[in-house]
Amino acid sequence: MSTTAALDVDRIRQILATHGKLPVAVDAVADDDDLYDAGLTSHASVNVMIALEDEFDVEFPDELLQKATFASITAIADALATLEQ
Repeated sequence: MSTTAALDVDRIRQILATHGKLPVAVDAVADDDDLYDAGLTSHASVNVMIALEDEFDVEFPDELLQKATFASITAIADALATLEQ
């Protein structure tokens, strides 16, 4: 994992900790763990999306507005990588 990707994952984790309202500590969630299984709700995922857009200065297009985009930290990082190109 590149340093940039590692920094992005740290930023994603911070956003999840602040806006995800997970019933478990974000540190206890592996990058590939299903965030919905960890307790992320659809309402919280919208808050996470908005916070990600603000933090990374991107806008999620309609085709990425689906549950799979926010299903894991890895999925979020992958989606952000496509938007930052």
